[in-house]
Amino acid sequence: MTTVIEPAVEQRVTGRKGRWIDHWEPEDPAFWRRTGRRVANRNLAFSILAENIGFSVWVLMSIVVVNLGAVGFDFGVGQTFWLLIVPNLVGAVLRLPYTFAIPRFGGRAFTTASALLLMIPCLMLAYAVTSPGTPYWFFLLTAAAMGFGGGNFSSSMANISFFFPERKKGIALGLNAAAGNLGVAVTQLVVPVVITMGTGINLAYAALMWMPLIVVAAACAWLFMDSISSARPDGVSYRNAMSNKHTWVMSILYIGTFGSFIGFSFAFPTLIGLAFGEFTSFVGLAFLGALIGAVTRPLGGWLADRAGGAAVTVAVFAGLGAASLSVLLSVAVDSFALFFGSFIVLFVLTGLGNGSTYRMIPLIFSAEARARAAGSGEDLDVALHAAKRQGGAVVGVAGAVGAFGGVLVNLSFNYSLDKAGTLTPALLVLVGFYTVCLVTTWWFYLRTRVAVGRYPSLSYARV
Repeated sequence: MTTVIEPAVEQRVTGRKGRWIDHWEPEDPAFWRRTGRRVANRNLAFSILAENIGFSVWVLMSIVVVNLGAVGFDFGVGQTFWLLIVPNLVGAVLRLPYTFAIPRFGGRAFTTASALLLMIPCLMLAYAVTSPGTPYWFFLLTAAAMGFGGGNFSSSMANISFFFPERKKGIALGLNAAAGNLGVAVTQLVVPVVITMGTGINLAYAALMWMPLIVVAAACAWLFMDSISSARPDGVSYRNAMSNKHTWVMSILYIGTFGSFIGFSFAFPTLIGLAFGEFTSFVGLAFLGALIGAVTRPLGGWLADRAGGAAVTVAVFAGLGAASLSVLLSVAVDSFALFFGSFIVLFVLTGLGNGSTYRMIPLIFSAEARARAAGSGEDLDVALHAAKRQGGAVVGVAGAVGAFGGVLVNLSFNYSLDKAGTLTPALLVLVGFYTVCLVTTWWFYLRTRVAVGRYPSLSYARV
């Protein structure tokens, strides 16, 4: 039996079960106008829904830990931060296998399955907070299960990249990423309200509220999304990317931008309570940081198009260092207004940096391809096509490595508060790291000399 849901899009259910599209030519303008655009946009919409809920569940523990004491669970500072670190860690680890799962299982099936997996941490959390005496290890296991939501970003980005032509991928992937990041803000805005509905604090609501939405997202993915038969893992591009120094340079920079965004998102509500206990009522405003960080991500890409990604990224890291010092000053002078305002600035800058670093990646590899073709006589079109595929692979690698930055941010906060009793060591480490990132960006992409010995600069490419 052959099912056709859009004209000129051949689908089948023989051989592989499900809505597999056998004929997909997004680079053909006629095909794209006729049917490709409608199919791609439909898949993007339901991918965004699933990814947004994935991010929402991923950061759920950031609100839960703030309220555990109110429902009878008394964990120390170190224990609290490990509940924030573990979902970060699991989410980062899952990003690479989730990327490769799309060609193996298909976008429709894997989006459905990855959405349904989010039911596991929700059920575990509902049990943990309603059972007196739940051991700490079970909360850790629950936090680890929340990491499923962190992997959804990579599978969603990989899936959507197959649907859109090269000229449309930037905006499609930008929308997908920004909408996913907004899930952090949704959790930190809505959950504090929901758990206080009725009498006292009911943390079970933090889990139960997502379950109907998870079912809706999974059902929509199964009923309305598609899989592309021609989607194949590009092993050659990944191998080439892994051996290219710019892959690791950009991964380090993305640790500084996205790693800071997700790390601060997890930690911000807890830090408000620990550093300024008398202002715990302001925890409900922590969502503003994640919201602003998500919204400014596309702006970072826009600025990079006009001023150059490297220039924007250098400015971002300079600002992150200055804002971190401002947080340090706020703690020293005991000013909550300065503390909160400084963190908002940090979130703005991480959003801008997420956009600018992602914009740099394709430009770096296309610049290398042009230089290589000019020097070796290689066909330029072939070189640029390979560069696009390699740049796509780097986006996946950098996304996975960058997510580990959230782990490092929270490890530094944990160690600083647990061992020194103050945020000062952690903030000084962040300032040092942002300085390293600034110098690294300048060294590789902004130096005015094209080459210095064995260490060439790509400043001529205006990346």
